[in-house]
Amino acid sequence: MADRRIPATTVRPALYTAEERRRRDATPWTLVQGILAPLQFAIFLVSLWLVSRFLATGEGAFAADASVVAKTVALYAIMVTGSIWEREVFGHWLFAPAFFWEDVVSMGVIALHTAYLVMLLGGYGTIEERMLVALAGYAAYVVNAAQFLLKLRAARLQGTLS
Repeated sequence: MADRRIPATTVRPALYTAEERRRRDATPWTLVQGILAPLQFAIFLVSLWLVSRFLATGEGAFAADASVVAKTVALYAIMVTGSIWEREVFGHWLFAPAFFWEDVVSMGVIALHTAYLVMLLGGYGTIEERMLVALAGYAAYVVNAAQFLLKLRAARLQGTLS
């Protein structure tokens, strides 16, 4: 008969090696990410309210569009600087094994935000369709933000254990 006991603990590989942790703590890009992430989240909350208000009332189209553009600019900024951070810490511009799935979802977030910009600048679709694309991008962003928060929590837990 097979042993069906569940192990008491599951050993997960450390998120950072000692050298990666040293590089993470030494690079100024860690601080940049620490500033841009909450800034992007604040822009997201305001924009989500403006887009939702427009979809519910038909009012504030310009403000909603401007807020989505601001959110997209913040997203591009955090992605470019995050790529530099990843290169300095892990030696990969993107898709370092420790952040592979976060980067995969980030590509979807970027694709949706970029589709919104193409619709806006190219005059494609209705404003309602454009706002729905923005909301899809925002939903993907929430998933991605949760991934990064869970990763940050894991890094902090490993930091207290090592």
